[in-house]
Parts: sequence; structure tokens; C-alpha cells
Amino acid sequence: MSIFHLAYHVDDLDAASTFYSETLGCRAGRSTDSWADFNFFGHQISLHKGTPFATAKTGRVGEHLVPMPHLGVILPQDQWERLAERLHEAGVEFEIPPTTRFKGEPGEQSTMFFYDPAGNPIEVKGFADMDGVFAT
Repeated sequence: MSIFHLAYHVDDLDAASTFYSETLGCRAGRSTDSWADFNFFGHQISLHKGTPFATAKTGRVGEHLVPMPHLGVILPQDQWERLAERLHEAGVEFEIPPTTRFKGEPGEQSTMFFYDPAGNPIEVKGFADMDGVFAT
């Protein structure tokens, strides 16, 4: 089994930990007073106290300019829909609200962009057919 690991900075570890665990539903792992690990939909992220990386809306995808760099995950469509509803209910402000892009084309996907409390951009994609993730 291979899983992805990403470590990045947050300026308020408590606020970020609450967001990832309570808002996103990620299970907390090990932590200290300066970092915390989370199960990010089957992958490991490590939040470290520090200055978050700079981002800019420079990634052209379809009709959108998306924040770069960004963290993301691809979920089965039903799980994506449940998460989108959870985020709406939690009052999360979306950079790109839940939408479907590339409709009827290879790689059709649902997507949403939002930020964690430190301003780190997150994209969550949903695929009805996971074989379409690498469709050409």
C-alpha cells in the first residue's frame, strides 16, 4: 500500500486542527505542540506551526483560475457529495463552489475549492467513475 504524505505550515495549529478534524472529518494522529498529523482521506498530512506558503490564482483549469499551489484529494462522487453538504452546513466559504466541469467529456468531474483557516487552498474532486481520473 502506498499513501501520500504532505507537510505544510499553518499559523494557528489549534484552529487548523479543529478545521481538519471537525469540519473535514479527518481523524487526528500523532501531535506535539508544534505539529499534528491527520488522516486526509487515506493520506497523511502534517500541519506544522509556521508561515503558510504563498499562493496565487494562476492555475487555468477550464474557465477558472485556481489557487496554486494547492492540496487536493479525489473522492468517489457519493463521498464528494456528502462532503460538499457537510462543508455547506459548516458555513465554509468556497473559492469555487461545488460544481461539475468537463461535463460529457473524458475526465468529467465535480470540484470545489476552499481554504483552511491558515489560507491553504484545498481542492476536492469527485468522480462518478474513478477510471476517468486519468482519462484522455
